[in-house]
Amino acid sequence: MKPTLLVLAAGMGSRYGGLKQMDGLGPNGETIIDYSIYDAVHAGFGKVVYIVREHFKAQFEELVAKKYSHVKCTDGTPLEFVFVTQELDKIPAGLTYNPERQKPWGTAHAVLMAKDVIREPFAVINGDDYYGKESFKIIADWLRAHENTTGHYCMVGFELDNTLSESGGVSRGICSADKDHFLTHVEEHHNIAKNAEGRVMGDNSKGEKVQLDGKALASMNMWGFTPDYFEKSEAIFKDFIVRNANELKAEFYIPYAIDCMIKDNSARTELLSTPSRWFGVTFKEDRPGVVAKFQEFADKGIYPSPLY
Repeated sequence: MKPTLLVLAAGMGSRYGGLKQMDGLGPNGETIIDYSIYDAVHAGFGKVVYIVREHFKAQFEELVAKKYSHVKCTDGTPLEFVFVTQELDKIPAGLTYNPERQKPWGTAHAVLMAKDVIREPFAVINGDDYYGKESFKIIADWLRAHENTTGHYCMVGFELDNTLSESGGVSRGICSADKDHFLTHVEEHHNIAKNAEGRVMGDNSKGEKVQLDGKALASMNMWGFTPDYFEKSEAIFKDFIVRNANELKAEFYIPYAIDCMIKDNSARTELLSTPSRWFGVTFKEDRPGVVAKFQEFADKGIYPSPLY
């Protein structure tokens, strides 16, 4: 069984400015997604599903066709690509929303857009985050081992220290787990950064400034699901829409859907950990550091150059 990689690429990156999913950051113009797909293919993934917006879908498809046409899976078969769009009006039949709303409904809504094209265990990642080779191997091994299970998912957590930006405070979901390493809660924290004394500080869900453990596991939106996730998540989404129909900015996030499943005992999510260091382009100021990092990877032979 070859798992599928679902890439969340519909966001425009308001803080960064522009379509950062297409920004060439590697020595030969490679994007962060290019590195993620390279790592995923070498970990044994067989299909990539992109979640995009309709207005740049054609541009995305053209780029992918040029770049990946010769890429083969580990078994020698061509890597398969599917493109699915996330739009505001793609909600279950019979539901309504505020006509003044402009943005789609968040990451868990984006995942639901792929329910008709995924039939196998799959991983979810952000299109603008670098996760590292080890992370893809960890989640691919888990997905293969859980091919025939239901109600059992996973999340790859990163040590908080390995996810910070030097350019400003970031938002991270800090994970809590039970003794068996199953997720019990993800609490969103904002403005996380090291202070002058080197302590990691952030604002908790109550808006209180708190010190955080740099070794705590943080969610970077790297999830592993089996296909039964779609039915469970859609039921939660229907309820979410009913309760937030008039809201202009309420978003249906993956951690919210998972938290609902934890509370009603319909699914458990195993918290895995990775030694990889995350990096990405949250801010424009992050770009030079990311460019330098990919150049370092090429210089050390960690990745071929060009990548494809």
